[in-house]
Amino acid sequence: MTEIKVAIAGCCGRMGKALLRSILNNDKCKFIGGFEYSGSPHIGKPLKNPDTGEDLNLKVLGSAAEIFAKADVVIDFTVPEATLGHLELAKIHKTALIIGTTGLDNSQEDNLRIASSSIPIVYASNYSLGVNLLFYLTRKASEMLDEDFDIEISEMHHRYKVDAPSGTALSLGLEAAAGRKVELDEKRISGRDGFTGTRTKGDIGFAVLRGGNVAGEHTVSFIADDERIELTHKAGERVIFAKGAVKAALWITGKKACLYDMADVLGLPKGMPYQSSE
Repeated sequence: MTEIKVAIAGCCGRMGKALLRSILNNDKCKFIGGFEYSGSPHIGKPLKNPDTGEDLNLKVLGSAAEIFAKADVVIDFTVPEATLGHLELAKIHKTALIIGTTGLDNSQEDNLRIASSSIPIVYASNYSLGVNLLFYLTRKASEMLDEDFDIEISEMHHRYKVDAPSGTALSLGLEAAAGRKVELDEKRISGRDGFTGTRTKGDIGFAVLRGGNVAGEHTVSFIADDERIELTHKAGERVIFAKGAVKAALWITGKKACLYDMADVLGLPKGMPYQSSE
């Protein structure tokens, strides 16, 4: 089998290093390089195996275009503005994209959908197998439990995370809303503070914690009088996300232009978020 040529956007960050380790440890992949943002102090420095320190005979590039021209797949866990630029390069060079960037707004996500008409893209808020199973279980539980069960979603991440709630928490909210056949934007409650009044029946609440080096913890609570059901996933290290992203990179090779998610990659049951007919 021909090795898949894989590259990393933001190769020197915490997630970039985890991705590099997973790519090098997968004999179906060939790591062909990585790049950093313009002005990064890492540009021009040698890339090394995170486990052995061995020089990979590659240097950190400041030019994304050079990478897109020779990669089969680029894995991008960067920031929304950078990801939008990478989309344009991917379209030019017909390069598949694995996108784990969080914090994209509706307009930016529309750009992904437009680009996916010409290139294959996997876009997911979380690449862990366990979290994607949690998405499915959240939808099923919300289908079965009526509004006598209040839904609260809590998440905790490391102190360096810049967006809140996390993309994974918002995806869990979408699954919960879909199970109830409501729209999340109409039921979402975030950042309670001060005199908020009583809880409105049917709301979906979010709570956010930041601190330390927590890779990611998410809990969906279904709370009724005298009983509570909790679905929880705790990530130990970023390696679980990196492994999932590499799995997606191998899976997408040869796929037609389309916008996929991890349910497609893993073959999990899925449904589109509920949309009202009004």
